[in-house]
Amino acid sequence: MPAWVGRMAILKLNRSTKPHAREGMGLKAFKMAAMSSDSPLTPLDPFKGIGSGGAWIPNNPHSERLRVYYFHRASDDTLVARVWFGAGTEGPPGHAHGGSIASVLDEAMGAAAWHAGHRVIAARITVDFRKMVPIGMTATIKARVEAIHGRKIHTRARMTDAEGALCASSEGLFIVLKPEQLARLTNFNE
Repeated sequence: MPAWVGRMAILKLNRSTKPHAREGMGLKAFKMAAMSSDSPLTPLDPFKGIGSGGAWIPNNPHSERLRVYYFHRASDDTLVARVWFGAGTEGPPGHAHGGSIASVLDEAMGAAAWHAGHRVIAARITVDFRKMVPIGMTATIKARVEAIHGRKIHTRARMTDAEGALCASSEGLFIVLKPEQLARLTNFNE
């Protein structure tokens, strides 16, 4: 038997014995606190009314891949997301794949633009990876629109761990969709 087969079996065994990795440690408590009357965060569904529900980043609180909750902080007009990285995001053994990190940063920047009223699609994103993200970790993303130049919407996002250490940062250039492009989105209801 190749060595990698044994290593994968050990990883799967370890995952099944760590309930916090399956349950999204911290997400439920964060969501409940954010929904309290004195919280500066307001729960948000930035993409309500679009898509078919088959997205890469699921809107499913029981997903084994990713769990994402969005909030709006009005004091500085920032989109705040709490993201749990499950076993379905694994790249390096025991850690999230860089593509899954880039995906949530992309979506958070797009969500910030959509929430601000700009119906956009990504033209370019850049991601700087600073720290490996262990499977089962809950991260915080803060994203916002930085500048608007005609149809070009410039965004930024930062992803931090529970201690506030920077895991990744990103910049994005999003383009506002033309009405005929927007009309082609499945189930879009403005």
